[in-house]
Amino acid sequence: GRVTRHLQRRLLPGTRLIASDVSESMLQQAKKQLHAATIQWQFIDAQNIGLPENSIDLVVCAFGYMFVENKEKAMAEAYRVLKPGGSLLFTTWSKLEENAASHTSMLLAAEYLGIPIPASSLVATSMHNEKELKMLLATAGFSAITTEKVQLFSVTSTAREAAAGFVKGGTLYKEIAQRFPEQIPSITLALENALAQKFGAAPMVAPISAIISRGWKK
Repeated sequence: GRVTRHLQRRLLPGTRLIASDVSESMLQQAKKQLHAATIQWQFIDAQNIGLPENSIDLVVCAFGYMFVENKEKAMAEAYRVLKPGGSLLFTTWSKLEENAASHTSMLLAAEYLGIPIPASSLVATSMHNEKELKMLLATAGFSAITTEKVQLFSVTSTAREAAAGFVKGGTLYKEIAQRFPEQIPSITLALENALAQKFGAAPMVAPISAIISRGWKK
């Protein structure tokens, strides 16, 4: 519900806001955080939005398109439901190397597994090429297309907290837990030390980077 919360604050009172996700559990979690009569919660697949043509003023997607199987279809669906003059606004992560803490975490996990970082772990940062993003939007019919790389810093209270989060939520670490469960404590400590050395122990401040893309429907 993070994006929905920000939109709710920004939009004019009475604006109809449809908050969607492809995961029912995520929708239920968001509903616990936000309570407003103007929010309509819907299960929606970006590849098949299921809303009438020319019915929406703005489509917003935060860090979601990377996980959509058919991105061309998803962009075409966004274009279809938008009214003339409406726009699509979405964010994607930049290269893994430009999101330094995640990069450090994946390198260490891959080293423990004795493999290169697999392609499946790079999906979240797969839409980092601005030229390709513009082409994707143009193919769907959008015009006045813009992309902007934003570089900020991620602040975590401690490197220990960040390491625990990566180990708990990282796909490579789940594989380590399945194959070498006894190594989880040692790799968590190794990751904490690596993060602290590079980005500080408390707080931990690491560079992050994302791309904001936008296209308009004539």
